[in-house]
Amino acid sequence: MDSFRIALANLRFPATPDESVALAEQAIAQAAGERAQLICFPECYVPGYRGFGKTIPPPNPAFLAGAWSAIQAAAEKQRVAVILGTERIAGGKLFASALVIQPDGALAGFQDKVQLDPSEDAVYSPGAERRTFQTGPLTFGIAICHEGWRYPETVRWAACRGAQVVFHPHFHEAESASYRPSLFVDPANSFHEKAMLCRAAENDCYFASVNCSSLGSPTTSAVIRPDGTVLCYQPYGKEGLLVADVDLAAATGLLASRYKPL
Repeated sequence: MDSFRIALANLRFPATPDESVALAEQAIAQAAGERAQLICFPECYVPGYRGFGKTIPPPNPAFLAGAWSAIQAAAEKQRVAVILGTERIAGGKLFASALVIQPDGALAGFQDKVQLDPSEDAVYSPGAERRTFQTGPLTFGIAICHEGWRYPETVRWAACRGAQVVFHPHFHEAESASYRPSLFVDPANSFHEKAMLCRAAENDCYFASVNCSSLGSPTTSAVIRPDGTVLCYQPYGKEGLLVADVDLAAATGLLASRYKPL
């Protein structure tokens, strides 16, 4: 077994942008204590996702630069790679993004959210490119929230280019009087968790989805094996890290590689 340990930061939604950085630093230290080699955070965790009625201060380039620097320092100190759900400002536009940081603190780059949910059109601009990343023996891709639920091509793209794991930072809270799940992929649950199984099985790769912790959330953080079975999931509403050992050799990407566009 060619094992690689990952951690998903199933944390509470930060009360302030400054708290988002502090909680991220704490989670990185905890991941190191769990011997995880990489930790992934939810969508736009720093400074916080702009939606679902959340009040987030206006985009601030200076804050973001300082936050990224602090997370870089934490990654380097703990020797843990980081996928930081964040936002970035470029060309006068605001992007929902994920910043990848190597265990030595070096910036590997961003994956912007390309496929936006219609509700995000007034807030974020769509990205234009996709890429894969490498840390140690792990090749991985990133599909952010709506992309992974409704656009299978985003996961297939990465798997076709050698990604053994596709990480899925998302943010999904309960709506008023909504159904509150208690069992992962229960038939009564929404389609979202079933989509996790499909994204893994249809591409022969691991699918690692991470959400914030909140009461009654429609989805929770989970890791799905390349055959579409559940490796592990976080109990609904329970804050903390979900740690999993993934077998890189099992992620062959075979089905993804056989795809022929119509």
